[in-house]
Amino acid sequence: MAKSLKTHSEWAVLMADDDEHAHVLIQRAFRKANASPLLKIVSNGEEAIHYLEGKGIYSDRNLHPLPSLVLLDLNMPKKTGFEVLQWMRGHPDFKRMVVVIFTTSDEPKDINKSYDLGANSYLVKTPLYPEFTELVKSLEVYWLKHNRRAF
Repeated sequence: MAKSLKTHSEWAVLMADDDEHAHVLIQRAFRKANASPLLKIVSNGEEAIHYLEGKGIYSDRNLHPLPSLVLLDLNMPKKTGFEVLQWMRGHPDFKRMVVVIFTTSDEPKDINKSYDLGANSYLVKTPLYPEFTELVKSLEVYWLKHNRRAF
């Protein structure tokens, strides 16, 4: 089930987070930061895996391209962010995909476990909109513009 590079979007971001408020905030923050990724949002870990595999409603890669960046919350229903990350790192098509843990937890055990499982970065969401926007802008600049992905 190897994915061709043609199905991979340079500017697609997949956000897996069950917090609808976070969905709205990130959409606004990308707009305010003049960032232009194609933002796709799923609400649980199981949906994130289905999206990445191109299963079911996510089978059309023109509508649901593979992301160049995955923003992954840790505490989600059906599958946690840890489970999704572990699945990704064990899957040959997704083991090198950029994954940023984007969560409210600032617990050292969560940070360490995320890096142990292969996260590329760990960011703590702030409830303050100006800081949230700055965080999203830095994501876009570093991970989508400057960073070079492995293929």
